[in-house]
Amino acid sequence: MTLTKKAEATRQHILDTGHQLVLRKGFAALGLLEILKTCNVPKGSFYHYFPSKEAFGCALLQQYVDGYGRKVDGLQAAEGTGYQRLMRYWDAWIEAPGDAGCGWAEECLVVKLAAEVADLSEDMRRVLDTGVQRLLARIAAWIDEARADGSLPAGAPSLGLAHVLYQMWLGAALLAKLSQDRSSLQQARLATVHLLRCEAAASASSSTPAH
Repeated sequence: MTLTKKAEATRQHILDTGHQLVLRKGFAALGLLEILKTCNVPKGSFYHYFPSKEAFGCALLQQYVDGYGRKVDGLQAAEGTGYQRLMRYWDAWIEAPGDAGCGWAEECLVVKLAAEVADLSEDMRRVLDTGVQRLLARIAAWIDEARADGSLPAGAPSLGLAHVLYQMWLGAALLAKLSQDRSSLQQARLATVHLLRCEAAASASSSTPAH
């Protein structure tokens, strides 16, 4: 669908406003009327851009996934060793670049919606899962780059390690939301450093023959 600049701005306004509402209330609990009232758009206008609330949800998640990828690109564009670039990503979960008062974990729609959309909508689940799988592949690539430049030692298969790290950070983000403090994220950072640096030593130790 080709939209005029005005129509595209209205569609974007609905998505941006909806994003903030979903962060606060979740998706299922957010009614269409609340979206319309907050955006100040008529019902017919909404359906002009989105044939259903589920279609709106898919567009919202796709926008989030795409925007997240661009944020990550910006982080990785800065110079540094592979390890520094990898840790720069995890540090952004705690404190977003340029905003010490807010980290990426606080606005993560995977944290907010993963369990909900997995049961609610297959289309929304696929959008979010595809984004997560791409991110995991990128994290694995960063680990490989850090090992290649010598800033990290060799260790477990990078994709499996990326899964473990991401799962840990998701859990830490949920606990941070529950407790309203970042201590669980700080602990996840310490554990991340340990896992990245000690995996090879543990593997070498287990493979060394006894004397």
